[in-house]
Amino acid sequence: MGMHEYIKSLSDLEKIYRCPGKFKFEEHSVAAHSFKVTKIAQFLGTVEEHKGNEVDWKSLYEKALNHDYSEIFIGDIKTPVKYADPDLRERLANVEESMTKHFIEEEIPEEFQAIYHNRLKEGKDETLEGKILSVADKVDLLYESFGEIQKGNPEILFTQIYQESLDTILEFKELASVNYFLKEILPDLLSGEFTNQSELETISQNILTRHNIEQTFALGE
Repeated sequence: MGMHEYIKSLSDLEKIYRCPGKFKFEEHSVAAHSFKVTKIAQFLGTVEEHKGNEVDWKSLYEKALNHDYSEIFIGDIKTPVKYADPDLRERLANVEESMTKHFIEEEIPEEFQAIYHNRLKEGKDETLEGKILSVADKVDLLYESFGEIQKGNPEILFTQIYQESLDTILEFKELASVNYFLKEILPDLLSGEFTNQSELETISQNILTRHNIEQTFALGE
């Protein structure tokens, strides 16, 4: 038993592509996603800290870096499928947890097992760091789906993913970092000219209205 299998498995994350089975102009691996989520979480944490909130950076970085490691066991499940049925989502989470636990007990040296049980557990919790992770994960997913929509991908799935991502981000509208995202980043995302621009602006506006957020987008100016 040693860390060899764990270190080797990190390369496998480069071979697991997100949103499998659908035409995409650009592929994104789980490894790349984890890196981007960590960078996004770093910025969101910076906004929170700038607003006077205390951030546990060690916890935030560990949650962000490790949040999708368990996909090495079951792969990536399309977001709309994963969230369509709460029971299915819970069962998938249980499978991931069980397989991760087994891997740690089989491959991680005993003196480090408690540390890795904590590092590889579900990081999206009620702590500020867990909430930042939830938002950062959906910000990257929103950008991935937007990239496909912007390029003219006809798959309706990416519009559904965009909607679900923005909806989830707005569940954390009490966070200073989410307010910053809505006011400073989302308008830039929707500016310019791209395929389905008007439709996506309308979708975004409707989602914000449903969450009682007063904001309009001045596109094409």
